[in-house]
Amino acid sequence: MSLTVIKPGMLSSFQDRGREGYQHQGIPAAGAMDERAHRLANALAGNAGDPATLEMTLTGPTLRFDAPACFALAGADLGATLNGRDLPVHRPLVAQAGDTLAFGARPAVGVRGYLAVHGGFALEPVMGSESTYLRSGFGGFHGRALARGDQLPLRKPLDGGRDMDALQDALWQLRVYLPSALGAPRRSAVRFLPGMHWHEFSQASRRAFAEAEFRISPQSDRMGYRLLGPALSMSEPRQMLSEAACFGTVQVPSGGEAIILMADRQTTGGYPKIAQIATVDLPILAQAAPGQTLRFQPIELEAAQRLDGERERAFAQLQDTLAPLRALLA
Repeated sequence: MSLTVIKPGMLSSFQDRGREGYQHQGIPAAGAMDERAHRLANALAGNAGDPATLEMTLTGPTLRFDAPACFALAGADLGATLNGRDLPVHRPLVAQAGDTLAFGARPAVGVRGYLAVHGGFALEPVMGSESTYLRSGFGGFHGRALARGDQLPLRKPLDGGRDMDALQDALWQLRVYLPSALGAPRRSAVRFLPGMHWHEFSQASRRAFAEAEFRISPQSDRMGYRLLGPALSMSEPRQMLSEAACFGTVQVPSGGEAIILMADRQTTGGYPKIAQIATVDLPILAQAAPGQTLRFQPIELEAAQRLDGERERAFAQLQDTLAPLRALLA
């Protein structure tokens, strides 16, 4: 019982919320670039816990369902179709054996989309996580991105004896309301907290980071986004000890070109840290493409923590409201 990969897409890999507890051993966390979308897709597919979703980049894959399944899409709208019929994001959907899920029927809105299936994909956890770490080739599906002909096993396909049309109708009648805290973030500026070395940067550099416009370099990937813009420098450059690296840390090498560390970041870094992107705005970065411009705006720690709390309460509220969905699929 599986999905067959007919076309792999630009970069499709399995990701969960990351491999926690191993950075001190040099093992990167990896995980979904857009955690909000990953969690939404899982919730809307009737999943609890944190099974891996398929993270798809710009041009999604073409997949054939070899068994009936309930699935959901979240994150970027990559122009999904099922047997040629347009599909919405943020809805529980049903595929029957032989159905083909494809992408690209319309221009993509965003960069990364997430596919969750009810019950999850049958992947072997590595160090407690199903995330793929592409650079070292472990986790996910054989430690790599999808390739043509792959067979992606389902952990819990739907009972083939069920009336799938009736199930789809019942799912379609469910009213799914996303709390506002879980809506697609739309902001003119990405919010940040001062980094550990903020006050060691020159006044001109601090002003530039908070007021100037930066462009995401083509030399950007899941490990980090290089920013093209004003050169940033410390008031008095000095040698630093390596420290733990976090998702959203903005570090500045000696050349003055800022780098935002992303999901596949290294475990430690020795460059000065000018800023830390607020967790609530990391999805904005995940859905930003090379060439796109960014502006940054400071936020107080208390406000960032309040927004995090609102997001977690919204996810709990969503899981409560989706109890009828899980009952239909049980």
